[in-house]
Amino acid sequence: MKSFLIILLVVFSFLSFGQDGNNVLIVTKEGMKNIPAYIREGTVYFSLKDFADALVINYYYNEDAQKIELKFDRYSLKASAKNPFFILTEKNTSVQTVIQLPTSTYLINNKVFVPLKYGLSTLSLAYGKDLSFEAPNKILIGKVKDESITTETTGDFNITGIALDEKANGTLIRIKSNKRIPSYHSAFKNNTLILTFRKVKVDAERVKFIGEEGVVRKIDAKNIGDDAVFEITVSKEYTTNEVINIEKSNDLQITIHNKLFKKNENINRLKDKWEFDVIVIDAGHGGKDAGAIGVNGAKEKDINLSIALKLGKLIEENMKDVKVVYTRKTDIFIDLYKRGKIANENNGKLFISIHCNSTPKKPTDANGFEVYLLRPGRTKEAIAIAEFENSVIQYEENPNRYEKLTDENFILVSMAHSSYMKYSEKFAEYLHKEFVKHPGLNSRGVKQAGFYVLVGASMPSVLIESGFLSNSGDAKHLSSDSGQQKFAEYVFNGIKKYRESYELEMQSE
Repeated sequence: MKSFLIILLVVFSFLSFGQDGNNVLIVTKEGMKNIPAYIREGTVYFSLKDFADALVINYYYNEDAQKIELKFDRYSLKASAKNPFFILTEKNTSVQTVIQLPTSTYLINNKVFVPLKYGLSTLSLAYGKDLSFEAPNKILIGKVKDESITTETTGDFNITGIALDEKANGTLIRIKSNKRIPSYHSAFKNNTLILTFRKVKVDAERVKFIGEEGVVRKIDAKNIGDDAVFEITVSKEYTTNEVINIEKSNDLQITIHNKLFKKNENINRLKDKWEFDVIVIDAGHGGKDAGAIGVNGAKEKDINLSIALKLGKLIEENMKDVKVVYTRKTDIFIDLYKRGKIANENNGKLFISIHCNSTPKKPTDANGFEVYLLRPGRTKEAIAIAEFENSVIQYEENPNRYEKLTDENFILVSMAHSSYMKYSEKFAEYLHKEFVKHPGLNSRGVKQAGFYVLVGASMPSVLIESGFLSNSGDAKHLSSDSGQQKFAEYVFNGIKKYRESYELEMQSE
């Protein structure tokens, strides 16, 4: 029987109590991992969700109920936020034991934090390994408590576990794999989603799941030949699914979507047949929100508005049958959610949000155009740009309306736009092909990030960064009337080619 040592070291980054920003450092023979910790009145709390991720323990998390269930080999352990009880269930007998902690758990950043010192004995029993607290800041995980229980069962298996995260608009399933899964096949029949993953082996016992809530009710798996087959039984609320490779990981994420967006999806099918008759142009920032400031002192809000008006004029003069709607035509501040609302109320067929880029360091060599689609950012740069653009909510009366738009939720939100995504991608590609023609500015390609302004627009949508105001050349070019006009012309040419393609596709259906 294998045994191993894991040390959890609480790293105190603050001396005062009641502050987060601390970490629990998990040290194993494979390396080290940090998980969040919280200190209150001298008691250290740590995140069960991150604990499970670090030790590859299966879990199910219900965001609405604020409840997490860790699934060990012999036991399951449930904990709820703001609740001083653990519920320990033995799988073979279904016998439940309720354990009361001396202090309650906490909900921090949508994660359940439990008291480290008082929760160890229950976690030790559930995990099947000795957990002991060694003052001032270590937890030791040692020998297997019951030698008849085999906990190291990964063997030749590639898929060794799952984690479920229940959201209001669907369920995220993380498939934990030690091998990159290159391809898969999906089918749906009799309320069962069948996913076949090529050339990997699954530890079927470790991925079994039976649920009572949410859209996912049951998960079974088996190996057929060289492939792993998952059978995911879903409720009647199921609508669609998506499988993506998680960046910098061998894991997969399966998004199971429910009917929260059913109304939108019905609208989507109608909109596919609509005439291309309304284009919505959104000039980013405005009013009290200046946006980025260029090395030459130019304000992003002014450049965005000038380009938007020039683009609108080109459309009005050359596409007489298309109505142009502006989210703003003057220097005023508009809430991000209201911009999408304006687009929807005017039955927009295309939403274009115009912005300028910048970098923290000025001046910079970075230059050129970027086109963004609504999906979670996959690079630090894309995430940083989205964070800057989204930061304008600080000027809004109710910035809390966006608090549930986490990176994971953006995966679900983007699925609500799935009927539009292929059109958004096509338009973005036409823009990129136009931008590469520019003699002085680079086209940095089509990217993705979680921009709040694109969430509300129920139509094909893109956000365009017209250049870097932190670059002296870009800033000078974009501050000029000729530079703004040139950019507007490139976007207009992209619109023309997109419209031709769109209308041909509509005629063929």
